[in-house]
Amino acid sequence: MKRREFMTLLGGAAAAWPLAARAQQPAMPVIGFLNSVSTDGYARFIAAFHQGLAEVGFVPGQNVAIEYRWAHGQYDRLAGLAVELVRRQVAVIATADIASAFAAKAATTTIPIVFNTSLDPVATGLVVSLNRPGGNVTGITSLNTEVISKRLEMLHELVPTARIIALLVNPTSPKVAEANATDAQAATRALGLELRVATASNQRDIETAFTTLVQQGTAALAVSSDPWFNSRTEKITALAARYAIPAIYPLREYVAAGGLISYGTSLSEIFRQVGIYTAKILKGGKPAELPVQQSTKMELVINLKASKTLGLTFPLTLLGRADEVIE
Repeated sequence: MKRREFMTLLGGAAAAWPLAARAQQPAMPVIGFLNSVSTDGYARFIAAFHQGLAEVGFVPGQNVAIEYRWAHGQYDRLAGLAVELVRRQVAVIATADIASAFAAKAATTTIPIVFNTSLDPVATGLVVSLNRPGGNVTGITSLNTEVISKRLEMLHELVPTARIIALLVNPTSPKVAEANATDAQAATRALGLELRVATASNQRDIETAFTTLVQQGTAALAVSSDPWFNSRTEKITALAARYAIPAIYPLREYVAAGGLISYGTSLSEIFRQVGIYTAKILKGGKPAELPVQQSTKMELVINLKASKTLGLTFPLTLLGRADEVIE
């Protein structure tokens, strides 16, 4: 999704609201939305967030305003951006990833926070319990990190001759990177394969990572679930195609952009649920009493055109389990 399309989606609803409109609606609550990356590739997810809000009765521009803060991949900016939202005295802060969630949590103990994370929110310290989060934080958790082993099994099933498999992680998001690497190491060891971990946190790093993987003889690749990667789906899938590396991804959006195969939760559905929880808090719900929701629906998406380009044939066992097949 291009920046122009994203700004069109936001229109008057997502960006800064005219002062006159604010003066006419002094009681309109303001949502703070904190994201570690940029607007690139996020129009679909913002639309899903708006949908969730609307399902509970809040329509941006009509009875709620949204203040967006984007760190553009510079994670060290998150703390300052979170403080900005606190000073703005927003009614609730919705966060798009775990780094943003921790930045918001560090900035306030009173303003409600709704998070989206693929990690265990109890183990990472976001909440004290899934059923009774306590404090001012609750949200949605998915299985995108926990299913890395399943992705590697599928990749091995698709490319059974591959003995060396790489995992691409973002070192500037260490909680996600470490969790993915640990799970991937255990999974490849169980499969009798060798794992190599490649890192990238900017455009140049991605290019370097792929050239290095080719030089090392890597036969297949798993891309970890990371917000910055998720905003670079076209770039990453294009490099995988250029270097003819079979890759499995965490989200459908990669396959829609030309990638080979994905397995994971729907990020659009996650953002819809974040929108619903944000709206419930605006209606008076207390984060401490709103259980952390676990999104367990998984989707397997495959791209037949990409497989033909790579000279691969999807096993019937994978085709039969696919939720969507792109031809």
